[in-house]
Amino acid sequence: MQNAITSLLSLPDQEKKIRGIVHTPHEIYQQPETWTATAKNLSSNRAAILRFLETVGITASDAKDRPSVILAGAGTSDYIGQAVSRVLRREWSCEVATVPSTELLTNMTDFILPGRKYLMISFSRSGESSEGVATLEQVVERYPKQVSNLLITCNTSGSMAKFPGVFSVVLDDQVNDRGLAMTSSFTNMVIAGQYLAHAPNPALYEKLLGEMVDMGSRLIPSAADLASELAQKRYSRMCFIGAGTLRVVAEESSLKVLELNSGKIATIAQSPLGLRHGPLSFVNEETLLVAYLSSDEQRISYELDLLEEIVHKKLAADMVLLTPRMTKRVASITRNVLSLDMSATVPPSIPDAYRAPVDIVLGQMLGLFTSLANNMLPDSPSSGAIGRVVSHVKIYPALAKQGA
Repeated sequence: MQNAITSLLSLPDQEKKIRGIVHTPHEIYQQPETWTATAKNLSSNRAAILRFLETVGITASDAKDRPSVILAGAGTSDYIGQAVSRVLRREWSCEVATVPSTELLTNMTDFILPGRKYLMISFSRSGESSEGVATLEQVVERYPKQVSNLLITCNTSGSMAKFPGVFSVVLDDQVNDRGLAMTSSFTNMVIAGQYLAHAPNPALYEKLLGEMVDMGSRLIPSAADLASELAQKRYSRMCFIGAGTLRVVAEESSLKVLELNSGKIATIAQSPLGLRHGPLSFVNEETLLVAYLSSDEQRISYELDLLEEIVHKKLAADMVLLTPRMTKRVASITRNVLSLDMSATVPPSIPDAYRAPVDIVLGQMLGLFTSLANNMLPDSPSSGAIGRVVSHVKIYPALAKQGA
């Protein structure tokens, strides 16, 4: 059956080119299938991955002997680190910190402390962004014995993938997105990070991934149709909320709508509890509020309380809820509800910490269809403010000592 996304994919090639949708719709649509391929890619390299993790101490029997982990990336690649940090922390039982490479480059000594061992995992679609290349280069040069380096990238030809002494995990070129906005590259690098967390014993994760693939495949057509419908209402603002890892989904959704509309739609992302503390003033009669609801009973109670308050105060123009399962309380808030149809089990079949690749589909669809509604070219919507790769930043040499 045809839906809003497959309708775009079935257009003649020339029309796709004119409308700027040669890449982006396909890159969003292909995601569930590519997740399986990414897991197989890492599975085929599992022996080498385990040797590396053993060498750097991640699999040490005593947790105090394991290095601290720094997850580095810029923009969406920073959100990848945030999306996998909780899984890595739990599975590896070590300290895990997410530091944007844009911050690490200028404040390296704030994060790499003397006398400690670190594993830095860098995420980069292209492996060519100025800050990412410079950060990796400086870490390798300045801390050769203190910091081990692992790279996850989608570009085998990128500068970062060629760095000596860096263990590289290169994903298939199919997920090296050609559109401006990272979509399938985001979700597949998250999948890669989740697999790394479970590399010592991947069977449980592979089962979980199978359920995520099925869930994502079901969500794509319904999310596309709803996003296409809502895009016609021309909201001037969007507010995204989520808790824990779903807060990262909210952040990435906010960025996708902002990027694909070249700033024509103002966006914000917050946690449900955090929204009341000032940022709720952003929500007005021109705002679409999008909530990624938790499968945890305590968290969703807070979330639904907030949404009911917003309905009672008549603050937002409309709402969209992505929920683990449909309930009467969820249905009473808005008609715009997408359900993942998760079974009511404890623990949930897919914990919140793993849901980023699935849930982000809604944010990606909203970005795509609002871009089209605003007569933008989704593959290259920017008028020149941003580009697919940030590669023009002037890099300054690191000082021997840095002040606060």
